[in-house]
Amino acid sequence: MKEAATGALLLAAQNRLTLASGLDQHSGSGTSKVVVARDPDLHDASHQPIESRLYALLDRALTTYTGHKNSIDSLRHVIGSAKVIGLKTNGLGGKGISTHAVLAWAVADRLQKAGIQPGNIIIWDRNARDLQACGLGISTDPSKVRCFGSDTAGFEDQQESFGSARIRLSKILGQCDMVIGLPILKDHIMSGVTFAMKNMYGVVDRPQDLHAGGCCPGVADLNCIPAIRQKVRFTIGDALSSVYNGGPSFHPERLWFPNALIVGEDRVALDQVAWQMIERKRAEAGMPTLEASGRPPRYIAVAADAQHALGTNDPSRMHVMEV
Repeated sequence: MKEAATGALLLAAQNRLTLASGLDQHSGSGTSKVVVARDPDLHDASHQPIESRLYALLDRALTTYTGHKNSIDSLRHVIGSAKVIGLKTNGLGGKGISTHAVLAWAVADRLQKAGIQPGNIIIWDRNARDLQACGLGISTDPSKVRCFGSDTAGFEDQQESFGSARIRLSKILGQCDMVIGLPILKDHIMSGVTFAMKNMYGVVDRPQDLHAGGCCPGVADLNCIPAIRQKVRFTIGDALSSVYNGGPSFHPERLWFPNALIVGEDRVALDQVAWQMIERKRAEAGMPTLEASGRPPRYIAVAADAQHALGTNDPSRMHVMEV
């Protein structure tokens, strides 16, 4: 136990140094930068994202975040030397409240223009059903962008653990040098909010074991598993549409259109921003806060504590840019 505790402290210290370096590089102030890029005209009359506007929104989000002149250089900066890139979607909620396929393909397109070979881009989720809910088809052709789930790839034999998390990781994660999270912003009936960190429940064999206590400390503990902490380094969050009550499943009566992408490296800061977006919408709809509803996302503060050190939830250490 003593060795495990020492290892956890060392890992947390290492993560703080790595995170601080990355944040300084982007913000110049040691704060966590989060970009919220919006386009009020993003959707057509049928409430479908307009592809050309989505591509332009993605480009604006990336260039604002990195300071580079175009999205291609921005992605080169983000991925560094990584050669195999995973794009982790979220289709758990079913059709109508899953990561939009147009966003996954837009990111894949920009990655290819940044020099990543098509077959080295893997769009993935828990299973074929979740990918299909996103509007994505299954493909394992190594000459093209691949798209398949952990039901195809399987899970590692070796169990890994941190705190309450006792899991086996998807073999897809093992194939990737880096993962870009593509979660969809949603209310959640247990955890309050599901976004960047909870998207990792789709990476493991038994996510149902991590839901106790409103998914706290499950979400935070899971994100401390070394491969998740180290490989999932960037998020392009889908807030094109969202549900602000009753999630994670689709409730059309609680659907709204933030028309936004939420971009950043600090997974805790990203979830803090996502939480506040949902709270503002709930207030606008005359609904009680998540705290008053008995399901505040407590895992966010836990993820920021000294034991986990996954990022910051402190507004004074966050630089949120709305563009």
